[in-house]
Amino acid sequence: MGVFGLLGSGNLGNDGSLEAVLGYLRAEHPEAVVDALCGGPEAVTARFGIPATRMHWNRGEYRTASRAGAVATKGLGKLVDAVRTAAWVRRHDVVIVPGMGVLEATLPLRPWGFPYALFLLCASGRLLGTKVALVGVGAAGIGNRSTRALVRWSARLAAYRSYRDAQSRDALRAMGVDTAHDEVYPDLAFSLPTPPAGAAPGPPGRVCVGVMDFHGGDDDRARAEEIHRRYLDGTIRFVRALVEEGRPVRLLTGDRCDATVVAAILDAVDSPLVTAAETASLADLMKEIAPADSVVAIRYHNLICALKTGTPTLAVTYAAKSDALMAEMGLAAYCHPARAFDAERLLEQFRALEKRSAELRQTLVERNRAAVRRLDHQFTALTAALFPATGHVHTPRESS
Repeated sequence: MGVFGLLGSGNLGNDGSLEAVLGYLRAEHPEAVVDALCGGPEAVTARFGIPATRMHWNRGEYRTASRAGAVATKGLGKLVDAVRTAAWVRRHDVVIVPGMGVLEATLPLRPWGFPYALFLLCASGRLLGTKVALVGVGAAGIGNRSTRALVRWSARLAAYRSYRDAQSRDALRAMGVDTAHDEVYPDLAFSLPTPPAGAAPGPPGRVCVGVMDFHGGDDDRARAEEIHRRYLDGTIRFVRALVEEGRPVRLLTGDRCDATVVAAILDAVDSPLVTAAETASLADLMKEIAPADSVVAIRYHNLICALKTGTPTLAVTYAAKSDALMAEMGLAAYCHPARAFDAERLLEQFRALEKRSAELRQTLVERNRAAVRRLDHQFTALTAALFPATGHVHTPRESS
């Protein structure tokens, strides 16, 4: 079996999705021999103990090419990757794309980067008889015509599809993909264990603030800096207001690129009450979040970690997936638009959230139990689709 994606590249959410799928395979199908084709093979092998191969032949794939030599190298890389991907796919019975927003462009995305790589994977699978499964993935409407075509054909060529929210399935249907037999389940990260209660007590009144190097989406390139400045200035004002109330603030990230935002906040709000966490996994994030009074976060998997630990959460939303997640978990009223960030309005919402803290914690307990039950159904369906000859029956797990 193979796993595929931008894994090991510094995004904690992507690696958390891989961790969830590997946990399923190791528990339910220990006979499976697993390796990866991914963005950061060294990191994947070091952390998860599986062999891994670099997704792109050209190591500068995601750097802008301006000189003729760099452009030519990128063009050659597309041809080499077609051969490399097909050769890798051919060695496998099944390839799983574990979660992630692989069918969306809610962040800046070039069609000939990851969308092209995913298309090569799915086309190779169809041509060579290897099942490609898109498991619990995210999708969204895409403006760029080339990106949309690559995503549409990738989804059509996959042997199995499931989604992390109903909007994702609707987006694929709107792009012309037959989704009549596709199912929706909670994000794969909801199957990960949560830290035990009281494992790491924190200071009273702590607020975790998850940040992001946010510049808008694929259709916002013309005003990316304006969007980033508004988001960063608003976040600084919000953190400063919490500090003025004597609240400890713990800054969280979800990708290595977010470090610049953390540095800017620490520089602007010079207070011992503001500290930054160093996290290498979703488990690390949950350990930071569990003892907090509340969370305000923008990255999707920061939100999932907060909701999984049962912590009252306010989402700064940049895509429909975050709004859908908050609605599913019973916190639809606590969303704030990232592109129209307003620190004063965010403070009002934050105070309203904290007034309902006890009630919301109970709601999250119930919603998390339901999410685990639904993911058990996802893994049962995956076994039936990918391992039909084993006769194996998935054993449901208890909610953490």
